[in-house]
Amino acid sequence: MTGASRRSTRSKAPPSSGVNNDDPSIRTVKPNTRIRKSGGREQNFIRILNVNLKYLLIFGLVCFLIALFLVNHLIKPTEESVNPRVVTPFPAPKLMDLPMFQGEHKESLYWGTYRPHVYFGVRARTPQSLLTGLMWIGVKDGRYSMRHVCQDSDELKTYGWTQHNGRDYGHQILVDQELKLTTSFFKYKEKDSGYGGDWAVRIEAQSDKRSEEMSELVHLFFYVADEGGTAIDLGGGIMDIRDDSILAFGSRNDVGNWQLHLGSEDDCEIHYSGFKTLHIHNLSELVIANLGAQARKFSRVQLSDTSDHSPNILVFQISARIPFKADIVFVSGSSGHNSRVEERFRSLTGDSLTTRLNEKQNQFDDKFKRCFNISEELNPEAVVVSKAALGNLLGGIGYYYGQSKISPPPSSNLKLGDNFISYWPAELYTAVPSRPFFPRGFLWDEGFHQLLIWRWDVHISLDIIGHWLDLMNIDGWIPREQILGDEALSKVPSEFVLQYPTTGNPPTFFLILRDLMCSIKKNQFAATERNEISIFLDRAFIRLEAWFNWFNTTQSGNIASSYFWHGRENTTTRELNPKTLSSGLDDYPRASHPSGDERHLDLRCWMQFAADCMHSISEFLGKESEIEKDYGLTAKLLSDFELLNKMHFDYTFGAYFDYGNHTEQVRLSWRLVERAGDYPIRELVREVLEEPVLRLVPHVGYVSLFPFMGRLIPPDSWILEKQLDLISNRSALWTDFGLRSLAKTSTLYMKRNTEHDPPYWRGPIWMNMNYLILSSLNHYSKVEGPYRDRAKIIYTDLRDNLIRNVVRNYNQTGYLWEQYDQKKGKGKGARLFTGWTSLVLLIMAEAYNEC
Repeated sequence: MTGASRRSTRSKAPPSSGVNNDDPSIRTVKPNTRIRKSGGREQNFIRILNVNLKYLLIFGLVCFLIALFLVNHLIKPTEESVNPRVVTPFPAPKLMDLPMFQGEHKESLYWGTYRPHVYFGVRARTPQSLLTGLMWIGVKDGRYSMRHVCQDSDELKTYGWTQHNGRDYGHQILVDQELKLTTSFFKYKEKDSGYGGDWAVRIEAQSDKRSEEMSELVHLFFYVADEGGTAIDLGGGIMDIRDDSILAFGSRNDVGNWQLHLGSEDDCEIHYSGFKTLHIHNLSELVIANLGAQARKFSRVQLSDTSDHSPNILVFQISARIPFKADIVFVSGSSGHNSRVEERFRSLTGDSLTTRLNEKQNQFDDKFKRCFNISEELNPEAVVVSKAALGNLLGGIGYYYGQSKISPPPSSNLKLGDNFISYWPAELYTAVPSRPFFPRGFLWDEGFHQLLIWRWDVHISLDIIGHWLDLMNIDGWIPREQILGDEALSKVPSEFVLQYPTTGNPPTFFLILRDLMCSIKKNQFAATERNEISIFLDRAFIRLEAWFNWFNTTQSGNIASSYFWHGRENTTTRELNPKTLSSGLDDYPRASHPSGDERHLDLRCWMQFAADCMHSISEFLGKESEIEKDYGLTAKLLSDFELLNKMHFDYTFGAYFDYGNHTEQVRLSWRLVERAGDYPIRELVREVLEEPVLRLVPHVGYVSLFPFMGRLIPPDSWILEKQLDLISNRSALWTDFGLRSLAKTSTLYMKRNTEHDPPYWRGPIWMNMNYLILSSLNHYSKVEGPYRDRAKIIYTDLRDNLIRNVVRNYNQTGYLWEQYDQKKGKGKGARLFTGWTSLVLLIMAEAYNEC
């Protein structure tokens, strides 16, 4: 109704109103009819109600908008949006909370050389640690440069730990042109020490020969830094050092008051500089800038003797004539009258430290003999290499803390500009493959590392495995590469940082668990160790189950008992053969066209191995018979020889292969590729010359030997003879330096995968696979069968070839290498690769699983 029609309740509706007055539903009020007061109140109420309804609607709309804002911005969203499953921890008690990893064990491992990416560094196994490190000025071709972070461009002739026990002792040699440095680490727990004890490092500088560019002076830089930013105090009188000087001191909640001392009987000059920054991974640049400014002012190589306010990093320059020796001592718990700081310092310097280091060296040698029992038939050079292999592996153990960056699921709510979600903050104690190239944790590498470490110190090994299993998410997935913290991140190209939750890595920890089960069956552990392993396995079992189930569900194939590594790129136009990074074998040839129809032989064998190991563990722990039975049935199914052959054996060729959508007619061709808004560029582009078909993938190599490595072939089978043929055939895998990764007959042998990717697993010799093959050769040489003697001959020749080549390369180059050239045996790839290449020690010791 219009506003005019509401002027008087006594008026008739005007004709123009359009109201039908004859409509009985419309009641009119006759003139002079009295209206009850209550009716007036009703009309007033209606008017008020009409107005209030309008305001109520506005009010309701405002409330709705406020609620929407709160849900989206202020109020905590649902658990799924805050913590997607991929970054939700596995809901079970953590292994590292076990009592066996607390108390004395935890304290004994608190301090260590846990910074493998630098030439020498010490830190504690805790986030926001106090840490120390060494730098020095090197010279080559008349150019000076700072040595700090391990890198090939420094061109050191050799460096690495010749001995290390993983706990409280290590001895390292570094040769930088004519300068020879040695760093010896020693840790000791006094009754007055703070948590983790005291430690010392002896630094010696020598030169056997002096070139014109080799200065008589050596400039060393030793620093102490607090990751958490806590200020460090400068010691008094450091400019006038005699045989003892307090370089720095401070206080921390973990170790109490602490002091850093320098002791030396040689004349030296000390300078310092203090910095306040949390970007410790950029410390080299800060020191270089400080030295540069001073050089421009005074034409001298010396720090500025100045400091930022409340510095959390102090760098001390120690300049002295060669030869030179200095002891740097960290004393913890240094407050109170009874802390005996001076006495404790003296016991960790000079002749006292020399005696203690010699004792530790002898203890290392004695334990090495007991653990590995290397045959006397090996020459002394081989023994030196074997100790360096172990020392570098143990000396390369690091501690990391941070959050992995995970490729987000499609449903993730990301902030603008983000391309990742963060894993929960976590710590990791782990060995590393290579200090200069890969100074961080790699999942499948770590299983091979532990094959050595458990034989040396089973408690360290269980500690490392426990840290890794505690990184498992709710789905049973473990990120395959751990890049935790700024220092680790600074060594990784950005394109390799993200971890993909659909991507796995070979479950190599089952290698160690099988070894432990085997040793328990043979009563090779003391009662206390057996009990601790049992407790560990009992706590770990639920995580191992989840890990196994993750593989069994996410990596399963289209037909029963088949598996394939997920994550291959099926739309690539650049790769000759799409990589399978999750397999660990990277560019090893697979089906040319990735699809869900693939069957990867190596993964199937890993699953059989894992199921068999889970069956043994469940049997040992006395788990419910149904659980034990399930794993037993899975292992039996995957070891079914007829089924294996039906799915993967080529009877014509006499070899095992992958299966998938494949053609051999693929090549890389140079093409001009158009670029938006730019000139076309010349690139290598993948070209497919025929349609792929489902078939066995005819590439002989390491994958072809996985059933052999898994000992799935009966010792009396003719197929075993075929496997021995492949191994010993020079046209296939055999070389005088070890077994090549891909047969010379393969169409992809030594072929580049892209313009920028040289062949990696397409020919070169890798120690981890050679070790597993040797282990199986050893097995088949000891079981009854018609090929026993032949397996023994091949075993002996292959073992000799591997040892001889690794020792020769070490003597020539000073390093163990990532891989070895299949033509001349020369070391290739990353050097100082004392990850799985250190398995040469087990080859020398003939230490294999024999269960």
